[in-house]
Amino acid sequence: MTRYLTLFLCVVVLFAFLVSCAGVVYVPEPPPAPRDEVKPPRPGPKAVWIDGHWKRSGGQWVWASGHWVKTPKGHWVAGHWKKTPRGHKWVKGHWRR
Repeated sequence: MTRYLTLFLCVVVLFAFLVSCAGVVYVPEPPPAPRDEVKPPRPGPKAVWIDGHWKRSGGQWVWASGHWVKTPKGHWVAGHWKKTPRGHKWVKGHWRR
């Protein structure tokens, strides 16, 4: 009996973990217009600027500032808010080879 209970609890914890990882958040209204940011000096020739963006935190729009990153091979595809029938959702930026 204890073995089945342990197995059941492990499955419940795994399911909860997987659900939390897949959490796409939809918001009804679009984000505010992007802010103008002053870029600090480029830290090196292989650095690329990642623009800031709006994110949701505690039911409010919060600005995530842009920053410099070392360029891996490929080019940066910026994250963006996409309008869907369920609302607006964040599409994370990524590097494309």
